Amino acid sequence: MRRPVLIAAALLLAPLAACSTVKEAVKGPDLAPVGYPAQLAPIQQQFVSAREPAPQPASANSLWRVGARAFFNDQRASRVGDILTVLIDIDDSANTKNQTASSRTSGTKAGVPHLLGLESSLGKILPGGFSAANALETNSTTNNAGAGSVQRSEKISLTIAAVVSSVLPNGNMVIQGTQEVRTNAEVRQLTVAGIVRPEDISSANTIKHTQIAEARISYGGRGDISRVQKTPAGQSLIEKFSPF
Repeated sequence: MRRPVLIAAALLLAPLAACSTVKEAVKGPDLAPVGYPAQLAPIQQQFVSAREPAPQPASANSLWRVGARAFFNDQRASRVGDILTVLIDIDDSANTKNQTASSRTSGTKAGVPHLLGLESSLGKILPGGFSAANALETNSTTNNAGAGSVQRSEKISLTIAAVVSSVLPNGNMVIQGTQEVRTNAEVRQLTVAGIVRPEDISSANTIKHTQIAEARISYGGRGDISRVQKTPAGQSLIEKFSPF
């Protein structure tokens, strides 16, 4: 009974896997979730209704109000809901070139001059010209050559504000930020997420993208221009599933 159940389960899950592949072919690849662990970077931002008591009027003979921000307090992000500025300055390039070559030659020769006195009888059964001393002989030659090269260059210089979505037990913070700019019928979207250490945040409440662990940075757009530049969905599906 287990085999029919397993087959039925596989048939039910196959459309889900196919839908995921079709979605990737049509919409493009998605970024992996932020780890450490991934559950600590929720899709929905957390909101804090009241982080601290509201400032109260100054009491008699006092210049300070209860709950007011102190002048010399550290203004860097440290709690859920705080805002942190991320400086993205990517200027990477890579040039890789590989060449491989291999060759192999092998040969095998075997004979049965004596086989319990049956070597003469085999000549009557097998086609003419049979020789027990040269019963088997093989030769093979294999050659393989390959070459490949990769040249990549990318440059992005942007600034985005991110929100602290959670604080890990060791004090590290998970941040997420999205920025959208619309010009006519085209929307440009910048998304950043990852994990930062409090000591890496500068006094100006900024951090570089190179100091973000599990960084997920996405810069793209949607609209008329992106739709024209994108490969048609039908062509993407054919290229995705074509075995040739």
